[in-house]
Amino acid sequence: MFRAENSEWTFNHLAVDHRNGNVYLGAVNRIYKLSPALEVQVSHQTGPDEDNRNCYPPRIVQPCSEPLTLTNNVNKMLLMDYRENRLLACGSLYQGICKLLRLDDLFKLGEPFHKKEHYLSGVNESGSVFGVIVSYGDASSDKLFVATAVDGRPEYFPTISSRKLTRNSEEDGMFAYVFHDEFVASMIKVPSDTFTVVPDFDIYYVYGFSSGNFVYFLTLQPEMGGGPTTGSSSAGREQVYTSKLVRLCKDDTAFNSYVEVPLGCIKGGIEYRLLQAAYLSKAGTILARSLGIGPDDDILYAVFSKGQKRRPKESSQESALCVFTLKEINERIKDRLQSCYKGEGTLDLAWLKVKDIHCSSAVSTIKGLLYPAVC
Repeated sequence: MFRAENSEWTFNHLAVDHRNGNVYLGAVNRIYKLSPALEVQVSHQTGPDEDNRNCYPPRIVQPCSEPLTLTNNVNKMLLMDYRENRLLACGSLYQGICKLLRLDDLFKLGEPFHKKEHYLSGVNESGSVFGVIVSYGDASSDKLFVATAVDGRPEYFPTISSRKLTRNSEEDGMFAYVFHDEFVASMIKVPSDTFTVVPDFDIYYVYGFSSGNFVYFLTLQPEMGGGPTTGSSSAGREQVYTSKLVRLCKDDTAFNSYVEVPLGCIKGGIEYRLLQAAYLSKAGTILARSLGIGPDDDILYAVFSKGQKRRPKESSQESALCVFTLKEINERIKDRLQSCYKGEGTLDLAWLKVKDIHCSSAVSTIKGLLYPAVC
């Protein structure tokens, strides 16, 4: 049985190379490559190292006046870039910088850290991060969509963004925003006004994937409402959370296509609204027949726990596995957008606009109100 050198160095992420069955593990202070038989082939050390969460960036670039302590590096994200035969491993050290490792032997190909946009995963060891790599015919156009909990630091961490994946792992433009000018960039930040309403507001990203023309993220986020609060929202009334699916057009560099819809299910009169895990797969013959879809259609499996009034880190003994067709989800989003263009309902993006904005026929023409007709 494979064990880490230190029992406290927990495993955080796992990725399997579908071409050969090799397994990659992202752990505390280590990245491991295992054979299909789960035998260790090679390991790469990522920590611990001297660090302080208030130091920007690593001290080899700029000295830091804050006291440094030996700090573990918790793996926050582990992705395989098949086209360039490399592994993207992001940790909690140095504001959340990432390493690019060769899949064959975990040799370090690059470690961008000298720009603010190189901080991808944040210093919060328990904060959620999810990434989706989108490939195109031209390898130079490949991009990385990153969604991360901002841990109260939106000035450094957009809640969602798209980044360049350069072919050269040491190129200066690695992880730069796909588009950036004086007014618009390929990212969305949590507005400071949102923290006035919910001081500890954050979006927890549970899963992400791409399909067709879209990129999707599944989230758990606090509901907005009830007016400004003082102190932590958990100190007063119990915070209500809601699960939402976020969708973006893959080629939307300004993120005007951002849309989100609630996600959950009901069984026996019991509501299951707190998303715990999810996975995208093909329907297969038997399930496709029962759902009236094709065997190659995408199916989203999601596990929810009971209720909504629960902190995200707490577990519930009551949970449900729910099945959604991606076709059904996209139809629901389409209906919602069409209704909004007719002036029905609200945009339901309270965390982004601090208040709900009522739909009207003019919404689609107002810059920054997201909701375009098509990709």
